[in-house]
Amino acid sequence: MLKTNFNNFPKGKPFTEILGDFLGYGIFNVDGELWRIQRKLASHAFSTNSLREFVMSTLEEEVENQFLPSLESLAAASAVIDLQDLLRRLSFNMICKVSLGVDHCVLDPSQLVSPLNKAFDMASEICAKRGAAPLLLVWKVKKWLGVGSEKKLRDAVEEVHAYVEEIIRNRKKKMDESQENCGEDLLSRLILAGCDEEVIRDMIINFIMAGRDTTSAAMTWLFWLLSCHPVIEQELLKEIQKNDKRLSDYESLEGLKLLKASLCESMRLYPPVAWDSKHAMVDDMLPDGTLVQAGDRVTYFPYGMGRMEALWGKDCIEFRPSRWFIEPSHQGGSLKKVSPYKFPVFQAGPRICLGRDMAFIQMKYVVASILRQFEIKPIRSEKPIFVPLLTAHMAGGLKVLIKKRDHSI
Repeated sequence: MLKTNFNNFPKGKPFTEILGDFLGYGIFNVDGELWRIQRKLASHAFSTNSLREFVMSTLEEEVENQFLPSLESLAAASAVIDLQDLLRRLSFNMICKVSLGVDHCVLDPSQLVSPLNKAFDMASEICAKRGAAPLLLVWKVKKWLGVGSEKKLRDAVEEVHAYVEEIIRNRKKKMDESQENCGEDLLSRLILAGCDEEVIRDMIINFIMAGRDTTSAAMTWLFWLLSCHPVIEQELLKEIQKNDKRLSDYESLEGLKLLKASLCESMRLYPPVAWDSKHAMVDDMLPDGTLVQAGDRVTYFPYGMGRMEALWGKDCIEFRPSRWFIEPSHQGGSLKKVSPYKFPVFQAGPRICLGRDMAFIQMKYVVASILRQFEIKPIRSEKPIFVPLLTAHMAGGLKVLIKKRDHSI
């Protein structure tokens, strides 16, 4: 489905209808030649060292100048905050800066989120509910009448489109006037590639949608898991403190192997995208002998796969980062190369996530920066509820107290 007979399992019309109003003809919502063209464009952009350097410098600017000072203030005030919300705001700023060259989300949790972020929230939530509706006819009738949730979706999409289109026009004008590149962000790269404005708009919205909640969800669940496993948190802290170089050094981040293993383990148990579906074009048979008829929807389920004893062993429900190391003891060891078909959190095959490396860079930098300076203590002891929408999240957020770490102990 993801590789051997990839061409027989596109996203399909039912999927593209559900997300089409929001994601348009962007890379995550199209198939065939249109997908191949956009994939080639995006693949070239994501493979350049200059983009990686831009991501690193953007991370340093956002985290050091805005995020950590905000945590300092919250720690000093002994305030209870929603860590999920704060990480979402940071991730939204990051993906907007990398995609568009701008950041518009306030990191102060006492302030409202930006209108753009709110519009993205509204559009993605309603699209997810479209997909979960037992009858497609219900939302289609509401769309035709322009009422209820479909009116809210239309208004949110119009707001997102208007915002992104204005930035595209202003950037093109600036580049035409200066006759030179205006930045290392994805928008500048797509303009230089000669793409038309509608294609650029849809691709940028798709990139923001993909990167907005996925990294923040993975980090939120990791902080909760670490609060339940203080020994692992202390081991992580030792690894981070050993690294006396600046985190903005790419090689230093690469050395944080236990942190990467912990993030993978968090995403194994609580994947940011819990399921994905394709639609068969012609009759087929899956490797286990299951017959698939043309038009059938076939879904794979990373959430369930991450909890299968056949794949991960008898302790598959346990949070155990050491399972990602080759050696029995992970101290100083090498990480395993785990097949993406066993761990399809970033998809697998031709549609494997282009932003995978960028996501790990961001998550490692942010988690290491927080753990090095702060203690995160959830105020509730009960297990949070996992909510799988377009991207999964923690129901009700993660309410925590933040305390400045005492390095004298």
